[in-house]
Amino acid sequence: MIEKIKLIASEMKSMLSEIRRHLHKNPEISFFEFKTGRYIADILKKWGIEFTDGVAGTGVSAKIYGKDPESRTIALRADIDALPIMEGNDCDYKSQNDGVMHACGHDAHTASLLGTAYILHKLREEWSGTIQLIFQPGEEKLPGGASLVLSEGWLNNPKPAYMLGQHVEADLEVGKIGLRSGIFMASADEIYITVKGKGGHGARPNLCIDSILLASNLIVSLQQIVSRRADPIMPSVLTFGKINSNGGATNIIPIEVLIEGTFRSFDEKWRFEAHKMIKEMSEMLCSAMGGSCEVRIEVGYPFLKNNDILTAEVKKAAQLYLGNENVLELPPRMGAEDFAFYSQVMPTSFYRLGTKNPNGTGLHTPTFDIDENALEIGAGLMAWLAIKDLEK
Repeated sequence: MIEKIKLIASEMKSMLSEIRRHLHKNPEISFFEFKTGRYIADILKKWGIEFTDGVAGTGVSAKIYGKDPESRTIALRADIDALPIMEGNDCDYKSQNDGVMHACGHDAHTASLLGTAYILHKLREEWSGTIQLIFQPGEEKLPGGASLVLSEGWLNNPKPAYMLGQHVEADLEVGKIGLRSGIFMASADEIYITVKGKGGHGARPNLCIDSILLASNLIVSLQQIVSRRADPIMPSVLTFGKINSNGGATNIIPIEVLIEGTFRSFDEKWRFEAHKMIKEMSEMLCSAMGGSCEVRIEVGYPFLKNNDILTAEVKKAAQLYLGNENVLELPPRMGAEDFAFYSQVMPTSFYRLGTKNPNGTGLHTPTFDIDENALEIGAGLMAWLAIKDLEK
């Protein structure tokens, strides 16, 4: 079966590249993937694969039936949205949508899962059960397309026995994958703080309550929550990525300063304790300096936990497909993924696909790119993982 899958995947190589480049050239941001969804649906229709569109707004759900389709169902997922980044690559498939780019590899995820769909459909007489494919929108933006897929009931009829997902890995060579049992990725919450002071002329700060100074002290002070209040054996991250004054200038002290950041953790109890500390410390510090603040914390994705038994099975199957030396153990990471929502309600295994491109850069950068040889491997491997225990 492995050789059959590899042969079909090899024959699809140029087609997978064509699909990926079309998607890369026409990226759409989270929850606005209207053309992307139609493109996926058109391909599935051409191949004769049953599908339903409108999943979480713009996504697509497809089902492929083997022998005895009611015996078991599993699910596979790819995310389809792009990022609000201006592409810096100079290539013939460069983004045609200014300010939008597939800088996280979701074009590769989608192309790969379409390849998996083609392989599974072609071999449908040689395995039993039903395989559901979710082409999911909105991974990059709260509330996360995965949460909507679940709340809308797309995985309820019937509920899959387990779910698999893969993600490109820019630092991992093509031909390799990385995985990890247990907690793999962190929770991620968004923090919005509005610091309020009293504006005025920069030459007369004694008549003002300096919101810039308040915000500066606040950002520095809040780091104590991680450095001095968190358990050192349970990593967490507090990062502020945006600060913007509302109306300031070189000689104007603004009334307000807006701060935006993220908090990440591997522990749910500590996660919400930290939320409370962030709010209390912000309010107390601003009050002590004569100002005030409003704190809003958007609870985001939970931590992603791979099922131990399922991930052990995935590891063994991947070793058969790729070779033992090409299946690596990865450390936990503070990045977040809305695939975590699935991991909270069913057995899941989420792994990283090596796509290292010597001319590309890291994820979420303007010059990110992949080695397209990874598409053949990604499509074939996921097909094998899907049917390894469904074969007749």
